[in-house]
Amino acid sequence: MTQSQSLKDLVAQREALDSQIALLRKEETSGAIAKARELVAAFELTQEQVFPTGRKVSSAKGKTVAPKYRHPETGQTWTGRGKPPTWIRAEADRSKFAI
Repeated sequence: MTQSQSLKDLVAQREALDSQIALLRKEETSGAIAKARELVAAFELTQEQVFPTGRKVSSAKGKTVAPKYRHPETGQTWTGRGKPPTWIRAEADRSKFAI
């Protein structure tokens, strides 16, 4: 930086550059949008193909799991998934509850 440039001059240059950048960005963006629309129309692309969500639907969703354990007195069942019920937590040997 030379001594002849002042802060005011540099700020004015930055503002001029910022406005040029904004103008070019607007022009290039409109061109990019037009090109993207042409490609989408030419290849008959869907929104999901262009902008995938990344989410996959689980094939296990909504499926029930068969129970593995049954309480002999009450008939309550447990699949073996998640927190064990109180009647099975009290026993060390789960094999006597196995279905």
